[in-house]
Amino acid sequence: MSRNDFPDVAARRARQAELKQDLEIEETLEGVPLRLRTTWGLFSPRRIDDGTRLLLRHAEIGSGDRCLDLGCGYGPIGLVMAHKAAPGACTLVDTNFMAVEYARANAERNGLTNVECLLSNGFSHIRDRRFDVVASNLPAKVGRELLYTWLLDAHEQMNPGGRLYVVTITGLRRFIEKGFREVFGNYDKLKQGRDYTVALARREED
Repeated sequence: MSRNDFPDVAARRARQAELKQDLEIEETLEGVPLRLRTTWGLFSPRRIDDGTRLLLRHAEIGSGDRCLDLGCGYGPIGLVMAHKAAPGACTLVDTNFMAVEYARANAERNGLTNVECLLSNGFSHIRDRRFDVVASNLPAKVGRELLYTWLLDAHEQMNPGGRLYVVTITGLRRFIEKGFREVFGNYDKLKQGRDYTVALARREED
């Protein structure tokens, strides 16, 4: 190894150390100020994505609601819901253990005590819970089987009159509408933009 190689090694190590540093986001989302810590490998680590903003703008959360953030990432949707639902509570779940740990730390960082963050493949580890509100920023590549699994599980575990809010890329809006109508029997398009669409389904009263 020549002496000239050392600056490149040092630069790579410095870049490696930089990438391992947590990222910080300070945002006010729908009137809720949040201090969030994220990392590379989680969804949208540098900024709150536009789909999340749109979902939160249109989701109605009432005091005392029991909420679920399905696929929580580092937690912005669930933490806003928890703030608005107090004295209700919000459960945040994700299949990524790093996401769950960051969401849990972010709840503590923002002084939210009505939050529980759990590792769960969809509803698999929260079968004993019932919710008034379920919200999810669905991945763009959600497949039919996975979508219908989530919708059927959500319907089963929502209280009568409960609300399901999802945001997806606008190209999936017909796919989501079909799933909502087949499982819930209803569909309400709350907002359709160029990039994202927010939809609502309600579990009908028994």
